[in-house]
Amino acid sequence: MDIRMPGMDGVEATRRLRERWPEARVIILTTFDDDEYVFEGLRAGALGYLLKDVSGRELAEAIRVVAGGGALIEPSVARKVVAEFARLAPPARSPDAGLPEPLTERELEVLRLLAQGLSNREIAQRLFLAEGTVKNYVTSILTKLGVRDRTQAALRARELGLV
Repeated sequence: MDIRMPGMDGVEATRRLRERWPEARVIILTTFDDDEYVFEGLRAGALGYLLKDVSGRELAEAIRVVAGGGALIEPSVARKVVAEFARLAPPARSPDAGLPEPLTERELEVLRLLAQGLSNREIAQRLFLAEGTVKNYVTSILTKLGVRDRTQAALRARELGLV
């Protein structure tokens, strides 16, 4: 499919083709790599977007890829798609984003060791802390995770992807 055609542009033709025959696989082959054409063509249902300077071999491979259920986008066009996706995508959630108050780095260290089954004394030795300090961290961790004991803390940490 070309972008600019007499009578109807390639984006509209792709849209109509895919509405009538959803199984149709469309590759846009054009000289235009303007953002508007790229995004509209892909939104219309094109599974490929190539510029007309591709070699016959590359075009044949693109046809095989798209016919086999894949998608193929010209590298220069793919950069635009990736940049737009990154711009539109919501920021990644931190693993403890579901907590009312996030854990500090030190609390995460203590939690990881706690989840390995270490006692407060063993954690204190590993992190060069006083045992009472570790006990305070454990209390804070239990509160932030909303659990009653160390076992529940370890399970909750796994659920949240913290360990």
